[in-house]
Amino acid sequence: MADWTQVEALDPPALLDLFAADPGRVARLSVDLPGLHFDFSKTHLDAAALAAFQALAKSAGLAARRDALFAGEEVNTSEHRAAEHTAERGEGAPDSVARASALHARMRALIDAIEAEALGPIRHVLHIGIGGSALGPDLLVDALGREAERYDVMVVSNVDGAALEEAFARFDPTATLLVIASKTFTTTETMLNAESALQWMREGGAEDPHGRVIALTASPDKAIEWGVDETRVLPFSESVGGRYSLWSSIGFPAALALGWDAFEELLEGAAEMDRHFRLTALHENAPALAAFADLYYTQVKRCETRATFAYDERLRLLPSYLQQLEMESNGKRATIDGRPLDRPSAAITWGGVGTDAQHAVFQLLHQGTHLVPVEFIAAIEPGDLLDEDHHRQLLLNAFAQGAALMKGRPNDDAARAYPGNRPSTTILLDTLDARTLGALIAFYEHRVFVNATLLGINPFDQFGVELGKEMAKAAGAGGSDFDASTRDLIARAFGE
Repeated sequence: MADWTQVEALDPPALLDLFAADPGRVARLSVDLPGLHFDFSKTHLDAAALAAFQALAKSAGLAARRDALFAGEEVNTSEHRAAEHTAERGEGAPDSVARASALHARMRALIDAIEAEALGPIRHVLHIGIGGSALGPDLLVDALGREAERYDVMVVSNVDGAALEEAFARFDPTATLLVIASKTFTTTETMLNAESALQWMREGGAEDPHGRVIALTASPDKAIEWGVDETRVLPFSESVGGRYSLWSSIGFPAALALGWDAFEELLEGAAEMDRHFRLTALHENAPALAAFADLYYTQVKRCETRATFAYDERLRLLPSYLQQLEMESNGKRATIDGRPLDRPSAAITWGGVGTDAQHAVFQLLHQGTHLVPVEFIAAIEPGDLLDEDHHRQLLLNAFAQGAALMKGRPNDDAARAYPGNRPSTTILLDTLDARTLGALIAFYEHRVFVNATLLGINPFDQFGVELGKEMAKAAGAGGSDFDASTRDLIARAFGE
C-alpha cells in the first residue's frame, strides 16, 4: 500500500524563495528530450518533495507496474486485460508489437488503394466516432493537417443533427469516404450518425455508398454484419482503450490526410517518450515529475482543477483531448482492490488557447481564491508565415503569464494586489510536427498512468460513463422509472 506520510507532511517555501535558495533550480527541474523542453521549476517541487514522492512511488510499486504495462500484463484488472497502446508504437510485448505492426500494414495497404482511386475519386473524408474514437483523430488533423492538400477531413461526434448537417453542406456525397470509428461498433450516437451519413450519400447520387465505408473497430464481425466489406475493416486490439487508440487504426483519417510518413513519425515520437518513461530515473523523468506536481497540488494543497493553455492555435483541441484522457482515466472513487478511495482523485482538467484565454479566465488565475496549477504549451518555430512579431508576442505572453503567476505584485489597494506564488509548468516544443506531437501525447498518457499508480486506481476502465447512457436508452424505449423532474422534461420535450 502506498505510504503518503512524507508527501502529506510537505510544506515547501514560496516559489521565489525556492529560486533564491537554489541557483541551479531551473536546470535541476528541467527535462530535455528530442524536440521538447519541460520546465517544472515554477512548481513547488524541491529536494524534499522529490524525495517524498520517490518514496511514495517505491511504496506504490510504480517500477513494477510500469514494467507490467510494457510487458503486456493484465494492468486493466477490472476488465481482465492488458493496456497495449504502447505496442502500437513498437514498445510492448513482442507478440503484441508484431500484431500491431501487421494491422498497421493492413491500414497502409488500404490507404495506398484509396490514393490509387480503387474506391473511386475521393476528395472528402467524413470520420464519425465519439470520445476516444473522435478526439484523437480530430486533434491530429487539426494540429498537423491545416496545409494538407490531400483530403478534406471532418470529424463528427455529436449526435446533434446540426453537426452532421454541417458536413453534408460542406462535402460532395459522390466524392466522400465515410469512416466509422467505434470500438464495439454498437455505440448509439456513432451508429445513428453513420446511418444518416450513408442515407445522405445514397440520396446524393453516390454509387455503391457501402463501398465507400471504412470501419475502424475492435469488433470486426459487427462491422461486417452492419454491411462493411471485410477488406475495408481496419481492426485494432481489444486491449487498446478508446482514449489511448489514436496510434491504432483509429488514426486512419490522420494517416490518410497527412500521409503515411507523418503517421510513422507520430508513432516514433511517442516511442521515444515511451523509452524515456521506461528507462529514466524518476527525478529526471518528465511524466513522473509532472505527476508528482499534480499530486502535490491535489493531495496536499487540495487543488480541484488544473488548467492547460496552448499558446499555439494548432493545439486548440488539446485541452478537450486531455479532458477525456485525464478525467475518464483517473476520475475514480475506488481503488484497484475495490476499497473506497480515501483521497481526491484526478483534478478537473480544463483550459484554452492563449492569448484568448488571458482575456477570459486569467483574472481568476491571478487574483481568484482558487489555487489552479497552470500548464503552458508553446512552440519556438511559428506555425504561420506572418511578420515575426506575431509569434514573438505570442511566446512573450506565455512566458510572462507564468512569471506573473509566480511573482505576483503587492498593492495597498486589495483589488489591485496579486498574491503570486501560483505554480505553472511550461512545455516548449522546437516545432510542432508529427514527431513532437506524438511525444507530447505519450507524455500525457504516462503522466496519467503515474498518477493512477500512486493513487492505487485503474486508469484503463470507464464504467462511470455507462449509467447515463443506459438511462437514455431506457427513456427512448418508454421506460418510466424516472424521477418527477425527468418525467416532466421528457413530457415537455416529446409530449409524452
